[in-house]
Amino acid sequence: MTLETPFRRMVSRCALVAVAAGLALTPPALAQQVPQSREQITLSYAPLVKRAAPAVVNIYSRRVIKQRVSPFMEDPFFRQFFGDAFRGVPRERVESSLGSGVIIRPDGLIVTNDHVIKDADQITVVLADRREFPAKVMSADEKVDLAVLRIDTKGEKLPTLELGDSDSIQVGDLVLAIGNPFGVGQTVTSGIVSALARTGVGVSDFNFFIQTDAAINPGNSGGALITMDGKLAGINSAIYSRSGGSVGIGFAIPADMVRSVVTAVEGGGKLVRPWMGASGQPVTQELATNLGLPRPQGVLINQLNPKGPLEQAGVKVGDVVTAVNGHLVDDPESLRYRIALLPVGGNATLTVIRKGAETKLPVKLIGPPEDPPRDETTLDGRQPFAGTTVANINPALAEEVGYAGNSDGVIVLKVQPGTTAQALGFQPGDVVVKVNGQPIGRVADLKRLVAQPQRRWDLAVRRGDQVLTLSVGG
Repeated sequence: MTLETPFRRMVSRCALVAVAAGLALTPPALAQQVPQSREQITLSYAPLVKRAAPAVVNIYSRRVIKQRVSPFMEDPFFRQFFGDAFRGVPRERVESSLGSGVIIRPDGLIVTNDHVIKDADQITVVLADRREFPAKVMSADEKVDLAVLRIDTKGEKLPTLELGDSDSIQVGDLVLAIGNPFGVGQTVTSGIVSALARTGVGVSDFNFFIQTDAAINPGNSGGALITMDGKLAGINSAIYSRSGGSVGIGFAIPADMVRSVVTAVEGGGKLVRPWMGASGQPVTQELATNLGLPRPQGVLINQLNPKGPLEQAGVKVGDVVTAVNGHLVDDPESLRYRIALLPVGGNATLTVIRKGAETKLPVKLIGPPEDPPRDETTLDGRQPFAGTTVANINPALAEEVGYAGNSDGVIVLKVQPGTTAQALGFQPGDVVVKVNGQPIGRVADLKRLVAQPQRRWDLAVRRGDQVLTLSVGG
């Protein structure tokens, strides 16, 4: 069944006001039009909802948290006799969460948010007709906040939503959000696309969201944002709210990103995203003036890995990348997103401005290399880093842990509780810069230096944009 023009002709109140004022609106053929009759004004979303809603499911996840609790542990009298070794009786606490999901394949392949099912011991999918199925996690990607589940339908074909082209969506397009807010049951809300390519949300590592004013509340996460042709525009993921409820600012992960994750799962492999081997910054008005650009646009490249694909393609520090395969980019997040959508082994065409002249550069897309080898090591002994797990930084590891700095050095991956390293305040993500004045380039350097007994340790660690110094002993 194809939903025809009645829904495609619906427009905002602003257009109706224009008609009432006698303004001439002559849209091209097959484009959105204002209602031409009373019958069109009273049209309903019901046929669209009837078709799409059965493909949106409720998801319930549970995890069991074990903890030891003793009513005597807070009493100093008992602590002086038993100390910290008296831990009490183990108890279990069950945490439950709810969300939504979208069936995208008739054999039971479902997409939802990673945060809906994260660390779950049990996941239950409830269809629109109230049938329940246990679900298995096929893939969970925290970086994009997407997870792919599978349920066993015993050969039955389920209703699905077709993935749309999120790049064809425009600000002002009508959309519907379908999900299970607050666990009240399947709910449909309507609105418009408020903005595109939102990158400052901070919900996931790959920030590039569709913003909508369709009401989205807790429990809607993982549900569908659909267009008026009944296709999936995105997966509802987050809201901006100070109260916990909808204030008309919701965010959805674009269908194109969903497609890349699903393609990897169906291909039977782990999703590997192309490696840029570069970093940059947004072009401000001041930078645009200094660079001779007519307006702020693109991403100013400020760092390149000599072995990276952009360096090999001829990109230079100081170049401004304005588009990937014709899609405009305005900040580093949108550049990463556009590259991440493309397959490893494929090609991309970058539009680059260099010294005021625009050029196009072909780039061969490769996965992040494991060079140098990680050499993941847990350190022990009588030294400041005892209890840390460290590794050599390489592009593949940097992508995994979300490290955005230079692709070299030694990074702390874990800090075991109750160890010297935890007492000194070391954290995962710290990069060891120096030990007793000696630069640390590889894990082997760190192992050699901490193996030598010292009365005093002078340490330098980079955390974010700061280098922290610490002296121990002496």
